[in-house]
This record gives sequence, C-alpha cells and structure tokens, in this order.
Amino acid sequence: MVDPRLQFGDFPVPVLGLAARSGTGKTTLLERLIPALRAAGVRVAVIKHSHHDIELDRPGKDSHRLREAGADQIMLASPYRSFWVGEGDGETLPPLPELLDRLDVGCIDLVLLEGYHHLAHARIEVYRAACGNRPLAPDDSHVIAVAADTTLDLPLPVLPLNDTEAVRNFVLGLLA
Repeated sequence: MVDPRLQFGDFPVPVLGLAARSGTGKTTLLERLIPALRAAGVRVAVIKHSHHDIELDRPGKDSHRLREAGADQIMLASPYRSFWVGEGDGETLPPLPELLDRLDVGCIDLVLLEGYHHLAHARIEVYRAACGNRPLAPDDSHVIAVAADTTLDLPLPVLPLNDTEAVRNFVLGLLA
C-alpha cells in the first residue's frame, strides 16, 4: 500500500517533492535518485519549478519560429521524445494540478517535484550544513524525511544525503 502522505488531491499517482533552499543540491540528488529508482523498476516523472525563463528550442528551428509567430502552445514530437511548450504571462506559475494532468499516468509510478514548497505535499528536505541555514523540518509539517550531509536531531527520518541507496530505499518503502 502506497504511503497515504504521497496522495496529492485526486491525482492517481504518488507525488513526492524535494525541498531545500536554493543551491543545496535538490537537482544533484534527483540526478542520482532517478536512475536508482528506475533500476528498481519505478517509472518516474519530474516536474521542476523554475524562477527563470525557459528556452527549450533554438532560434531558427521550426518550433522556435512557430512560438515567435505567436502560438500559445506547441508540441514537438519525435520517436525519441516529445515536448509540450505553453506560453505563460511571465508572472504566474502554472498550477501544479494543471501540470499533473498533462502527464500520462499510465506510464509512470511516481511523480517527483523539485520545488513547489508552497504547496501541501509530502517532501524530502535536502539539507547541507555548509549552506549555513537551519533545516526546514520540523517547522514544515509536509517534510517526511531529511536527506542530510550531517547528523540532525529531528523527530523524523534523517537519511544520509550522499547514500543514494538509502534515499532510494526510503522512497521504495513509501511506494510499497
């Protein structure tokens, strides 16, 4: 039975976030965790929040030309991968449920979120002592574990940040 904390509204696939202050290593942990989960048979989707403008296509390419011509949405598809690009207003973050609805739930077992700390969903905090901040947990009630590079005295699991297998095993336990 999947841990009920991974339920996000009525979305049918478990959702787990990684949260941390900028520069702490969320993406680095995801880069290690995703192949480890895939090796265990877990099909993973990732939704990453960014504060920056995103350019997926290059000037001169057809998709870029069509976007520049004013298309509000573009899908680029090939036998290798597909991209959906939607134009935003430069200020409003697309709602997470809207993004989740774009995923093909028949092809995934878990959605990992990077960021989206302002929403109520289960998350693992990434904590590095050298960053000089105090942990988000236990003040953030949605943090269910902390992946840390140091020993922390917290009332929830503290996972060794640099031990991908330990983090993977924790996540697999949530999915069992």
